[in-house]
Amino acid sequence: MEVQSPWSSTNSTSGMTDDMRFTSTNVVSIACYSVFFIVSAFGNCTVLSLILRRRTRSRLTTMLMHLAIADLLVTFLMMPLEIVWSATVSWWAGDAMCRIMAFFRMFGLFLSSFVLICISVDRYFAVLRPMSLRDIASRSRFMLYGAWFFSFLCSLPQTVVFHVETHPEVENYTQCVTYHIFPSENTMMLYVLSGNLILYALPLIVIIFTYGSIIAEIMRRSGDDVFRRSSLDFLSRAKKRTLKMTITIVVVFFVCWTPYFVMSLWWWVDRKSATAMDPRIQKFLFIFACANSCMNPIVYGIYNIRPLHTRQQNRRYHHGTIRNAAHGHASKVICLVRWKKAPLHQDVCLNCKVTVSVGPVEASKVSS
Repeated sequence: MEVQSPWSSTNSTSGMTDDMRFTSTNVVSIACYSVFFIVSAFGNCTVLSLILRRRTRSRLTTMLMHLAIADLLVTFLMMPLEIVWSATVSWWAGDAMCRIMAFFRMFGLFLSSFVLICISVDRYFAVLRPMSLRDIASRSRFMLYGAWFFSFLCSLPQTVVFHVETHPEVENYTQCVTYHIFPSENTMMLYVLSGNLILYALPLIVIIFTYGSIIAEIMRRSGDDVFRRSSLDFLSRAKKRTLKMTITIVVVFFVCWTPYFVMSLWWWVDRKSATAMDPRIQKFLFIFACANSCMNPIVYGIYNIRPLHTRQQNRRYHHGTIRNAAHGHASKVICLVRWKKAPLHQDVCLNCKVTVSVGPVEASKVSS
């Protein structure tokens, strides 16, 4: 969570500080946010459209939809604000809009982090607590409602601490700042650190714990000799998939948010040395946290969402005959089946467990 204070060191000739001018730092900000805006808008809109086209949605895809919405709030509210603000340098939109935009500046980020927590907890219960699936649908809805509520609650203080101030020396220069709000530096530091802990530390801890527990359980089950061959094959695929997804999730979240978190700590612990860093690098480290909204649709989309036409290619209607060996008669069937190529020019029906020879359409029963 970032606070903004005005005119820290006044230039003796004009009364203008570097952050009150349009400099190369502003160019870096505009360029980075513009790139993130394009990537995030395309990725999240694509993920959202694929989910909405589905006739039915699982708990996971519902949560992915909320994640895409959260990232789109960051994309279409926060990023354009930062681009325009960097271009104008000062604040032109008045006090009310300053408070409103300060709220939405953080709301999407909080919501994205909280939905990531919901997804992690949902996967944890689905794998490690399968007997509780009876209540998992209501639990998932409750978690999503909680994510929206706590995002609103955590963003609400922004409408109080941010306001418009006019520069005491430079005429007609106004800025949306937190100046004169906090009674002491320690209070401001506590406010910033608490926000950073909620945005960064809490989701990271939950992600590591939940997916780490899933991996440990899958590895334990995979080594159990009492499991059947088919179960071992399934667990092997699940372990590989979960390992890839977990590593990607943790690395992306850590890489995107760690620079912001470290820079915030550095700024408040030793501001003198922090300000000695190139301001363009400082700005880039703060901006890079928004890259998480660009990466979320890529990470979760790759592992959980396939285009609709790809799924439909694996399904077709089959009109065939199943011969009942026990009663000696044939029955006509019409079923929606899922197909997998098998050797010897045969298709295997995975749902109905029938083998259909290529050529004359005839189905014969196979043993389970």
